[in-house]
Amino acid sequence: MHWRTVFRLFGLLFLFYSLSFLPSLGVAWLYQDGQMKEFVSSWLLCALLGLALWLPNHAKRQALSVREAFFVVALFWALIGAVAGLPFVLGLHLSVTDAVFESISGFTTTGATVMTGLDSLPPSILYHRQQIQWLGGMGMIVLAVAILPLMGVGGSQLYRAESSGVAKFEKLTPRIAETARSLWGIYVGLTLACALAYWAAGMTLFDAVGHAFATVATGGFSTHDASIGWFNSPLIESIAIVFMLAGGVNFAVHFVAWNRRNPLVYPRDPEARVYGGLFLGGSLFVALSLLWTQAYPGFAESLRYGAFQVASILTSTGFGTATFGEWPRHIPLTLVILSFIGGCIGSTAGGMKVMRVMLMARQGVQQLVHLAHPRAMMTLKLGGRPVDQDTQFSIWGFAVLYTFVTLMLTLAMMGLGLDFTSAVGAVVATINLLGPGLGEVASSFAGVDDAIKWLSLFAMLVGRLEVFTLLILFLPAYWRG
Repeated sequence: MHWRTVFRLFGLLFLFYSLSFLPSLGVAWLYQDGQMKEFVSSWLLCALLGLALWLPNHAKRQALSVREAFFVVALFWALIGAVAGLPFVLGLHLSVTDAVFESISGFTTTGATVMTGLDSLPPSILYHRQQIQWLGGMGMIVLAVAILPLMGVGGSQLYRAESSGVAKFEKLTPRIAETARSLWGIYVGLTLACALAYWAAGMTLFDAVGHAFATVATGGFSTHDASIGWFNSPLIESIAIVFMLAGGVNFAVHFVAWNRRNPLVYPRDPEARVYGGLFLGGSLFVALSLLWTQAYPGFAESLRYGAFQVASILTSTGFGTATFGEWPRHIPLTLVILSFIGGCIGSTAGGMKVMRVMLMARQGVQQLVHLAHPRAMMTLKLGGRPVDQDTQFSIWGFAVLYTFVTLMLTLAMMGLGLDFTSAVGAVVATINLLGPGLGEVASSFAGVDDAIKWLSLFAMLVGRLEVFTLLILFLPAYWRG
């Protein structure tokens, strides 16, 4: 491990991130909400930390190996939570545990919270909270990859480590940095369109920007305790559904559709088709269930709440217009299953991802056919292209580790005092980057022990870094050689 090269890169990343405090500082000045000193202090502390790491090592320019990239990405996502939580400690006097929980929940786009009384918080704090999930949505590392080459730092290893999974080597353009900039261009464009739509639908500009950050990032934080339900507007909810679903689509598909100026790219993509089918089928099933159990009067009302909640859970956004834990029991279970599936590969959504579930299902069917016809020669395909053995092994390895970590975390949380429903709810909410849970954590993690919060933080990082990037650091073989 070239430690001085790693420290130099950490220094650059923290210097880069320190700039993100400036918009919040501007909001504090604009609203005169008493938080300017806190944001100036946070900005200086982050910048000084970056300088302290970069200055002694600025001449160390060795190429970053893939092994080192995994370390940088995993540790940066953990450390950035401590730094991003500074305004919560300085301005709101939260404990370190609660501040780190809130900020990492934002960066991982989980949306789980320990905060209450959002409607009365200073606007600059609310803006900072919304912004951190927007930065985390596309990934601070991917953003850094777009900028670092301009400073003489190669970014391909970071991009591949941060984007671990079946699409990690997919390049939309010849250069990784150009790919990152293209993705961020689409991300910014969607966010701007979402903010304008919210504003036109009746939100204030502040709420429109804040909720656009959360919607496209599929993060789920809101500037109100009642979330999107605070507005009680079918139009706003419809806009949220459109942009939540857009955030859950593979951004490579967005890129191709934009470049070709052809919306038919979406239905032609096999993963996007299944993703859309899950939303439509899930919405209809939940709406009919709500109508059957007379939870709401009429089909239109049932469809309004059912479709919104399905979009919110499938994309792991976590916005709420109703407390789904109070609905008939089979509906929360349906939503939990959808949360494990999640959005598409290469999206801001959480979960195992639609493509992985598709390929595992096809492998299962293929195995059944093979049992019936042992001599049949079969090739697993997706979109007409064969899927290589390495990808198939990677998918099953991911599924096994994802399931194992989920079970172990549930067991650990029960050992720390949560009942079964609350423990399952806490793990589902965090490892799937969902936000709202069940039982004691249905609306907030504020009432649980600190140990449970730290386990939840680990689950968020596992979910956001898609298992491999984080768990590889616990492998003894990683540290040898």
